[in-house]
Amino acid sequence: MVDHFNIRATEPRLYGASARDADTPELVAPDGAPPGPWTVESSYRFCERMAAAHDENFPVASRFLPDHLRRSVTALYAFARSADDFADEPRYEGRRVEALDAWQGLLEGCYHREVQHPVFTALRDTVRTHEIPITPFMALLTASRIDLTTRRYATFSELRRYCALAANPIGQLVLHIHGYHEPHLHRLSDEICAALQITNFLQDLSVDVPRGRFYLPEEDLIHFGVTRDDLLAGISTRAFKELMAFSVARARALFLRGRPLIRQVSPGLSMELDATWRGGMSILQRIEALDDELLRRRPTLSRRDMAEITSRSLFSFGRRLVARAWR
Repeated sequence: MVDHFNIRATEPRLYGASARDADTPELVAPDGAPPGPWTVESSYRFCERMAAAHDENFPVASRFLPDHLRRSVTALYAFARSADDFADEPRYEGRRVEALDAWQGLLEGCYHREVQHPVFTALRDTVRTHEIPITPFMALLTASRIDLTTRRYATFSELRRYCALAANPIGQLVLHIHGYHEPHLHRLSDEICAALQITNFLQDLSVDVPRGRFYLPEEDLIHFGVTRDDLLAGISTRAFKELMAFSVARARALFLRGRPLIRQVSPGLSMELDATWRGGMSILQRIEALDDELLRRRPTLSRRDMAEITSRSLFSFGRRLVARAWR
């Protein structure tokens, strides 16, 4: 079994050569990004367009962050979104391992030298500016590789170890960008990130189960008397509803454990985290509301829902955030 907590990746130096060595092979872009040439500014714009093109349950680099931080967040998002797509999206079927290997090569390359790819030109600028280690990025790639072979989890503890690779690094990277390195803040972030990941698993049951992916731990299925055949058949039994009630309550508990983080960071980041937190909690409400339909329909948040979440977060953090956003 892979030891999820002991990644021994060597961290390349942050300030490597600015040009590719003559004997270093050119790295191929697995996502089909245009070859460039790419400047730092055009690369960030590429990442911003990628972030704007995807629907998420949470805001990605909203106007409530300063420009120099917002664009760094979009670079992180573009890297993570692409790695996730390599493991999940049908268009990468048959070349998933190759795509992840290439993505890792580009990642390692950008820590040593300039790489002609928009995501990694932006990412290189971000990691140099904020002195971010490579470890969280490598953890995300490890999680994507696990997705290729692991389709079920025996215990909730195993699922949490997966979250430590697939979700927690995102929060850690965002905190690094904002200059927060304190371990207790990272621990609170880990709770929120795990809550978001587990909520996403519950939200995506109607998508994942037909693909043969079961993110409901085996121990929970056994305890509540739910079989994988029931899930595959889309049968919403009383036992399944009890399992969902338990799973939603557990995810809410994780959100609540992480909530103190929101008041311990800068106002702009507080706004982002509060909206993210509210978005996750709202999805849990949608999951409860679907009831019998959860195995057949994916609960989502509408634009109106997102606008209401943003308004509530604005109300919570006062007028000075609005003033900062529109300076």
